[in-house]
Amino acid sequence: MQFKTKIQEIAKAKNSRIVLALDFPFQTPVCSQELIFKANAVIEQVYPYVCAVKFNNHLVLPLGLFNGVKSLVDDVHAKGLLAIMDAKVNDIGNTNQVIADYYYAAGFDAIIANPFIGWEDGLKPLFEASRRQNKGVILLTYMSHKGAIEGYGQTVTDPVTGVSLPQYLLFAQKGVAYQADGAVVGATVPEKIKAIHNVLGDNVPIYSPGVGAQGGSAETAIRAGTSYLIVGREIVLAENPAEATRNLWLSTNNLII
Repeated sequence: MQFKTKIQEIAKAKNSRIVLALDFPFQTPVCSQELIFKANAVIEQVYPYVCAVKFNNHLVLPLGLFNGVKSLVDDVHAKGLLAIMDAKVNDIGNTNQVIADYYYAAGFDAIIANPFIGWEDGLKPLFEASRRQNKGVILLTYMSHKGAIEGYGQTVTDPVTGVSLPQYLLFAQKGVAYQADGAVVGATVPEKIKAIHNVLGDNVPIYSPGVGAQGGSAETAIRAGTSYLIVGREIVLAENPAEATRNLWLSTNNLII
């Protein structure tokens, strides 16, 4: 079964499209076991209200992929959820393939990649490796921070058609052409979500980070076309992560299924 279908089925079964992001702040001295315990505790509290868990580089760095993160991925799977690696893959094709192979060996179900690198000798080997292993690729189409406009928002000329358009719309077109499993678009830019959704239609679901801590509105993002909400600090730094997640779930579940 394809990743896109798997997460859709989990979302429907749980009436939730919330993706937990394990975005913990830097801490020193680093204690791997303490960090694993903290991550496990959050997963245990919120898993009834989420459909997947997203990992970022700043969790892999202190824990190590196979020594620490894999145990968390296993725990995510044991809870009936999917694991997404936010690697923002952005290198030459051979390197991208090796990166993906390592993350998939650790159990991840999907990986986030940066479409700036192009297809030939860039994204193509990553997609091929992912398809062979029945994994998903989600493309970074417009980020949630203010500076995203400098790259993703610039006007560019399509090298194939010669047509000028915003970079993010070109990336949306490529997401459809590549049959990507998702597109990341910040919840902080609902007008971009709507424009990108008009290109993607129902073929490529939108994943939106930036809810809460960065000022994005879950309801506004959903109404603009978002399928999945990626929520990190608003949950992991809350005094009661379960309550914070449940409140978000209650306020959005009738809008998205």
